[in-house]
Amino acid sequence: MSKIEHLDSTPIRRNDVPAHGISFGEAVRVWARVAALSFGGPAGQIAVMHRIIVEEKRWIGENRFLHALNYCTLLPGPEAQQLAIYIGWLLHKSKGGLVAGILFVLPGVVAIMALSWIYAIFGNIGAVQALFFGLKAAVLAIVLEAVLRIGRRALKNNVMIGLAAAAFIALFLFHAPFPLVVLAAGVVGYVGGRAGWAAFQGGNGHGKVGGKQVADADSLLGEEVPAHARPPVSWSLKVAAVGLLLWGGPVLALLVFLGKGDVFTDISIFFSKMALVTFGGAYAVLSYVAQQAVEHYHWLKPGEMLDGLGMAETTPGPLIMVTQFVGFMGAYRAPGLLNPLLAGTLGGLLTTWVTFVPCFLWIFLGAPFMETMRNNKALSAALAAITAAVVGVILNLAIWFALHVLFHDLHEARRFGMVVDLPVVSSINVPSLILTLGAVVAVFRFKVGMLTVLVACSVLGLAYGLVMGWV
Repeated sequence: MSKIEHLDSTPIRRNDVPAHGISFGEAVRVWARVAALSFGGPAGQIAVMHRIIVEEKRWIGENRFLHALNYCTLLPGPEAQQLAIYIGWLLHKSKGGLVAGILFVLPGVVAIMALSWIYAIFGNIGAVQALFFGLKAAVLAIVLEAVLRIGRRALKNNVMIGLAAAAFIALFLFHAPFPLVVLAAGVVGYVGGRAGWAAFQGGNGHGKVGGKQVADADSLLGEEVPAHARPPVSWSLKVAAVGLLLWGGPVLALLVFLGKGDVFTDISIFFSKMALVTFGGAYAVLSYVAQQAVEHYHWLKPGEMLDGLGMAETTPGPLIMVTQFVGFMGAYRAPGLLNPLLAGTLGGLLTTWVTFVPCFLWIFLGAPFMETMRNNKALSAALAAITAAVVGVILNLAIWFALHVLFHDLHEARRFGMVVDLPVVSSINVPSLILTLGAVVAVFRFKVGMLTVLVACSVLGLAYGLVMGWV
C-alpha cells in the first residue's frame, strides 16, 4: 500500500467493494484497456475515456466528467492523464488514482525507452534516418492540423484572436519565455472574467467529448460527493508534504551530490520547472522544451526533436512522453563515468519521474476542493484565455518545425529588438517539401487518420532512402 493511501481519511478496507459497486480489480482491468488505446493525443485519449468510462461502463455521469476535465485543463501537465487520475481517485481514493495514472503512462514509458535505445544505437544507420525523414513530414502536418483544430474551438471572438496573435508575436519575434506568455494570458482572462466581459465567457475547452449523454444521477457513482472528497485540511497538508518529498527529494539529492552543471542535475531541474508551466498540452510546451534542449543545453539537434515527437505520436500515452527521449539523449551524450546506454536510461526515467509525479500531486491536493470551483466564472475565463494563447504558441511551434524540416540552413535577423530565424531559400529540401505537402493534403483534404499518415510517411521515407542509397 502506498504512503499516500495511508493518508486517506476513510480508507477502503481490503476486499471491500465500495458502495458504487465497482470493484478495484475491475477498475484495474479497465484502466489497462484505456492505456492500451491511448493513441491520438489528448483529444483522442479523452474521447476514449469518455466512451469507456461514461458511455459503456456508466461509472460517472457527463457533468461530473466535464467538471473533472475542466479542472485538469487548468492544470500544468497532460490533462488526459490527470483526468484518469481524477476519475480513479474519485472511484477508489488514492489507490485508484495511482493505478489509473501509472497505467496510463506505462505503455508509453516502455515504448519510448525501447525506441530511444534503437535510436541511440542505430541512429546513423540509413534505414533509421530514412524512417525518421518520413516521420518528420507527417509530424509537421499533424502539428499544423492541431493549430487549426484548437483554433476553431478557442478563437470564438476578436479578443481571443488578439490573444493568440499576441502570444505568437511574443514568442516568434521576441523569444519571450513560454511561462510568461501563459501567465499573462491567464491573468488577462481572469480579470476579464471577474469584470463580466462577454468575450471571456467560454465553455468547456474541449467541446463535446462524446455522443451518449449519461446523467450523473444515472451513473454508478451517482450525484453525491464521496466522503473522501471532503477531507480535513490536515489531510491536504500531509498529501502536499508527501508529494513534494517524492518530487523534490531526488532533485535536491542530485543537486547536493552531483552539483550544478551535471547532466542529471540539469535534467531534474529543467523538467521539474517544465512540470510547472506545461499549460496547453504537449504541442504548446514543445516550443519551450525545444528552445531549451536544443539551443541552451545542446542535448539534441533540431531534427532530433522532431524524431522524438514522431516516437511519441506513434506510441500510446501522453505526447509529453517525448520528454523522456530528450532526457535519454541528453544523458546518453554526457554519461560521465557511466555506460552511455545506462546513463541514457537513467536520464529518461529521471525525466519521466519529475514530469509525472506532480500530476498526482495536483489531483490529490486539488480535486477534493473542486466542488467549490464548479461555477467559478473567473477561472473559466482564465482557461479560455490560456487556450487562445496556446493557439499562438502552437503556431510558433509549427513554424519552428517547418523551418528545420524544409530548409537545411537558417540565418538570424535582428531588428528593432526582434530576433527572427529566416530560411536560406536556396537550401530548401525539395523531397521533404513534397512529402510534407502530401501529408498535409492527406490530413486536411482527405481526413486521413494520424496513425495512417505516420505509417505512410515512414514507408515513403524508407523508399526514398532506398533510392538515395541510404539503406
